[in-house]
Amino acid sequence: MKPRSFSWVRLWALVKKEFLHIVRDPRSLAMAFLMPLILLILFGYAITMDIKTLNLVVYDQDKSAASRHYAEGFPASGYFSAAAAAESYADVRALLDRGKVHLALVIPPHFARDLEQGRSARVQVLADGSDANTATIALGYAEAITGRFSAAQQGSKVELAVDNRLRVWYNPELKSRWFIVPGLIAVIMTVITALLTSLTVSREWESGTMEQLIATPVQPIELFLGKMAPYFVIGVLDVLFSVAMGVWVFDVPLRGSFLFLLGVTAMFLVGGLSLGIMVSTIAKSQLVASQLAMVVTFLPAFLLSGFLYSIDNMPRFLQAVTHVVQARYFVEVLKNIFLKASPPAFVAGDLIFLGLFAVAVFAVALGKFRKKLA
Repeated sequence: MKPRSFSWVRLWALVKKEFLHIVRDPRSLAMAFLMPLILLILFGYAITMDIKTLNLVVYDQDKSAASRHYAEGFPASGYFSAAAAAESYADVRALLDRGKVHLALVIPPHFARDLEQGRSARVQVLADGSDANTATIALGYAEAITGRFSAAQQGSKVELAVDNRLRVWYNPELKSRWFIVPGLIAVIMTVITALLTSLTVSREWESGTMEQLIATPVQPIELFLGKMAPYFVIGVLDVLFSVAMGVWVFDVPLRGSFLFLLGVTAMFLVGGLSLGIMVSTIAKSQLVASQLAMVVTFLPAFLLSGFLYSIDNMPRFLQAVTHVVQARYFVEVLKNIFLKASPPAFVAGDLIFLGLFAVAVFAVALGKFRKKLA
């Protein structure tokens, strides 16, 4: 028997069938369009590394003009809010224990006298270390405020040997949203693409329609592409929506090429959708497929992509694992496009991996799909 050739007509019919199924299924529509919106709003507002206000308690044992001037420098910096005044160490400890304050400033007796006599006036700063990140930032602010106060006490004739002028490139106001939102788009798309397509083949087997499709002249490659194409379009729409949310809602600048971003997205979607179909082919039910898709996409994308946690700070063996996480490279490229306007040559290594990942997973998924149909 002469083998059947590839037919664009059959492929288009399969694509229309899949689109109609998505449109008629409220759950698929909700997952495709509402889930990115919910995740963007939830993570975009909930995940923040910005420390806006730190509660401070002051235990001033000197009660002098100098000690008051020093203590007033903390609220004046804009980082601290004077939550309470303490009259003893017991008050300080009680406020720290109850989580009412982040930082306690203890000014010893004779603070002003030591300054007047040219001696070092020591102060004690106590931080709530239950949140290590907040404590580290609070201690850094306290050190900077103390340094400015000390420099002011030395008089105006002191000349500094080094004139520090700090400039922050790409994110001058150090807004954590500018860092989080581009990576968040990559994480959301990783989950959505794999989760949507992971249900498509298993749903056909559960409903019994796969046997009907096998009995038709449809070839495996046509069925494979017919399943993938509608979700590719949905993925592009989701990315456009997520980018619009990032720029207009979260005020993240898009400094790079929009066309470059779309090209990278297309490459990423091929790999992500192929991975979802491969999961759907392996799993025997929609429940197992959805759970497996979450394990192989969400956890690696959230924890091992550099989205929130620096890969350089991870143990060596985890750093090695991140090299096979597709989201790692997509996160890196998106951050470069959004914040640095990097051209393709600057992220060539990431692009090469995304391309290799897409080709390899597509080939493996198609092979398993053919074997499943056989």
